[in-house]
Amino acid sequence: MFGFTEEEIAEFALTWGLGAFVLFMLFIIWDLARESRAGRFGTFVLFFVLAFGVLGFIAKTIIQWLLGM
Repeated sequence: MFGFTEEEIAEFALTWGLGAFVLFMLFIIWDLARESRAGRFGTFVLFFVLAFGVLGFIAKTIIQWLLGM
């Protein structure tokens, strides 16, 4: 489609689509902290716990880059 292979489209969608989804999830966490009046420590805990999966995704990407996969 449009001169792109299925692999190129999947890589683009995974990188940018999932990245946009992660940013949206961070916005949701921030909004949750603001609406619940969590304070600084509560906001930190929300971001640390709920965004911990994002760190795993970033780590996976870095490890793949380092190993040349």
